[in-house]
Amino acid sequence: MFQLLAATLYIFKVMNTNGTTVTGFLLMGFSDHRELQILHAFLFLVMYLMALGGNFIIITITTLDQHLQSPMYYFLKQLSLLDISFVSVTVPQSINNSLTGNGYISYGQCMLQVFFFTSLGWAEVAILMVMSYDRYAAICLPLHYELIMDPRKCKRAVVAVWVSGGISGTLYTIATFSITFCRTKFIHQFFCDIPQLIKLSCSNDYLAVIGVVMFIAIASLICFISIAVSYVHIFCTVLRIPSAQGRSKVFSTCLPHLLVVSFFLSTGICAYLKPTSDSSTVLDLLLSIFYTVIPPTLNPVIYSLRNEALKKGVQKLVLGRKFIEKKKFLWCH
Repeated sequence: MFQLLAATLYIFKVMNTNGTTVTGFLLMGFSDHRELQILHAFLFLVMYLMALGGNFIIITITTLDQHLQSPMYYFLKQLSLLDISFVSVTVPQSINNSLTGNGYISYGQCMLQVFFFTSLGWAEVAILMVMSYDRYAAICLPLHYELIMDPRKCKRAVVAVWVSGGISGTLYTIATFSITFCRTKFIHQFFCDIPQLIKLSCSNDYLAVIGVVMFIAIASLICFISIAVSYVHIFCTVLRIPSAQGRSKVFSTCLPHLLVVSFFLSTGICAYLKPTSDSSTVLDLLLSIFYTVIPPTLNPVIYSLRNEALKKGVQKLVLGRKFIEKKKFLWCH
């Protein structure tokens, strides 16, 4: 009832005097019950703070700890930067909408959300591919690793990741907002999701978006195949290692990355290939959470769970802060 009232107010708000021009959209969100909206806001806030805290810790220790300056940790730092940016595109807006009970988002805000969401989403896929190649070079080509992954090439790879993300976002945004939105501007999601925006078109002008989606899908498939081939070579090499301790050490750096790649790509592909419905379903909302909120929240945990170097870095960071605070306390007294 509450959301229907908000929708009615929205329609009056976004129409001009002729009653024909709509200046924004209405994000329908998760529920029209006030208690559930507050619960959603609280859960999203907890996950958002966990994502920020975990990724900031990884960025801090990979920047300050001299033992974590290898290409693997340099790329991990970039992934953490992307995770913070990616989760910040959708979650704060959704929390605000749930707390205020107003799902309205302006045309410009929706456009920016689509741009940054698609840019950062593609950049995550690209950095995961670069990270898999780094592991391939380190394990399968150890004698040439320093030559293959020298600092200059690593920086160029990261620049390519961010630039390709910007290009992807620009293509998506231009194609999506060239559509004539002539249906009721209700988006059955908690953010401006492209499949939901395409559904609002009542003509064939969404074909440009389909073309961009196909292009990005092919590029993503190439990335996925590259990652898969890298890990086939990695596992073949690992199985030839005679030492169980050596195999365990390699798996501790590779398995977390493989888990992150599989989870992010599988949920994203399912969400975008699944036909959109006229009303929100539990599956639609869960899939969107699984590829927008869960990966940035769990990535720091997954990467540090079996990585002893990261664990030691976190311990040094925490113990170092405690030592400084204890020293200040003794100095004051």
